[in-house]
Formats: sequence, structure tokens, C-alpha cells
Amino acid sequence: MLGPSDENLRYLQKRLTSKVTARREKILIRGFSPENADAIEVLTEMIGVTRRKGSLSINDIDTVLRLTGTMEKEPVVEPSQYSPMFRAGDRVYAPRSQGQERYFDAIRNHDITFGIGPAGTGKTFIAVAVAVSQFVSGVYDRIILVRPVVEAGESLGFLPGDVREKVDPYFRPLYDSLMKMIPAERLRKLLDRSVIEVAPLAYMRGRTLDNAFLILDEAQNTSAMQMKMFLTRMGERSKAVITGDLSQIDLPNKSGSGLLAVQDILKDVDGVKFIYLTASDVVRHPLVARIVNAYEIHSKNELNSDIKTEQDERTEEEDSSN
Repeated sequence: MLGPSDENLRYLQKRLTSKVTARREKILIRGFSPENADAIEVLTEMIGVTRRKGSLSINDIDTVLRLTGTMEKEPVVEPSQYSPMFRAGDRVYAPRSQGQERYFDAIRNHDITFGIGPAGTGKTFIAVAVAVSQFVSGVYDRIILVRPVVEAGESLGFLPGDVREKVDPYFRPLYDSLMKMIPAERLRKLLDRSVIEVAPLAYMRGRTLDNAFLILDEAQNTSAMQMKMFLTRMGERSKAVITGDLSQIDLPNKSGSGLLAVQDILKDVDGVKFIYLTASDVVRHPLVARIVNAYEIHSKNELNSDIKTEQDERTEEEDSSN
């Protein structure tokens, strides 16, 4: 059934989503339940054909796939008209909008890039993809990913575990992005060796990071001093990407966000690039873009309402003084 030199098995592996391997008299199937069920059905039919005919050909496998309704597995390629950022196995990651393409180019061509925009625009993922790509290529020796740990409705003191266990949930989006591009076992080793480091922003104080790719995520929750502290951690041959969403500031004093202040402070500094992403760059569920638009409209209406109220108050004060 497996064919000469397992030729049939290799052909089948390219066309099933589950991973199928043979060990002595056993066939092992690995994957998710629905896809595994499809693989079992296909293999059962292949065994039946082999028993009836005494052998199995590539054409027989194609017939079984058609009869069972199992889709042939093609290499997974992200639909994009833009240049690829990173390739992991048969999967290609690439920008999926003009805004993301500008952001991708800015990261490659500038030492410091700010990616500012709403949720779902790929700010963090693209930064991590470029970091991993350039790390794998040997451009940088380390990847440092940091986030400010800002409590949003739940105190860290009430979460179980030690300090690392308390802050790990804050870094889950960073781990998720890394795991899409680096096999879990290799990622664990890189983390253990601190070649890839994921840490709270406060741990960066006093350090100088040479030949490293630095990513500051959720930068809207930094203070002006924290932002300055992070930017001055850059050593020789380092690159930094700062991401944030100004509509999701969790600081008690929202106007004190370091991401708000840095736009004016660094706007004319050579080597620094600001990229602003919008709802048109959202690549999550289609509803996300509509939700982002709705919130933007609501914020503008509130702002206009506040301005109108202030104008009315001034008019009343002028009338009363007259």
C-alpha cells in the first residue's frame, strides 16, 4: 500500500492536512480531529483497494481522494500582492494591505519605526515576523520583546503564582506570534538561553542592547519617561519597533501616554519613521474593521459634542458679561 520506497505515502502526505507517517506495521496520524477523521477514511479506502488489487498506484490514491471528498492539500500561501516577509515551512507571511506594506518597508529601512493603529492591523505580528526573519538570517543576534505591565481592571497582586507567572498572561500575544514562525521546541531553547527575551518594560532599565532587534508592544501604556528609557536602550547595530493603539490607553492619566508625546518629540528626527494604520488595514474578522470604524465615529462625535459644549459655555459667559 505504501508503494516502492514509500512513494505512495509521500504522495499522500502532500494531499492531507494531517501528518501521516509509517512506523513498522503502524500508520500514525497527527493533527486536529476533523482532519484526522478524513485521513482515517482515506487510509481505510486505500487498504481496501490494496486488498482487492494486490497493489496501489498514484491514480488509485487520486480516485480515493475524489470518492471520499477529501480536498487535496496545496501549499498554504497567504493571499497577497506584496513581497513576502517570512517563510515558515510551506507557509508564506506577507503584508495584506498598502498600510501594512508601508509599515513593513519602514521597519526594514529605518532604525526606529513606530506602528500606530487600531486592533487587528498586524502591528505586532509584522514586527515579530521581520525580527524573526532577520534573526534567522544572522542580521541580529537577539530579539527582545517588551511590554509595559499595566493593570486594566485586575490587580496583579491577586493573580496566582510568582512574578513570571503573574506577568506571562500579558505577553501571550507575543508568544503566539513567535510560535507561528518558530517550532515550539526550538523557541523554548531560544527563550531558555535568552537569545529571544520576552520581559516587562521595567526590566530594560540600565541595559544597553547591542546587535539586537527590539520590539516595544502596547506602547500607548508607557509614560513619557518609560518611552525615553526604552528608546535609549538601543546599542550599536540595533533596530527598534514600537507599536501601539491610541484608542486603548489604560493609564489613569491618558494624556500622559508616552506614545502621544513621542510623536511631537521625534517627528523631525532622522532615522525615525511613524506609520499610521487604519481600519482599512485590519486583517481579522470583517466585523473587526466595522467595529473599529464605529468606535472612531463615536469618538469624533463625542469630541465634536465637547467642542460644541465649550463654545456654548463661552457664548453664555460672554452674554452674561455683556
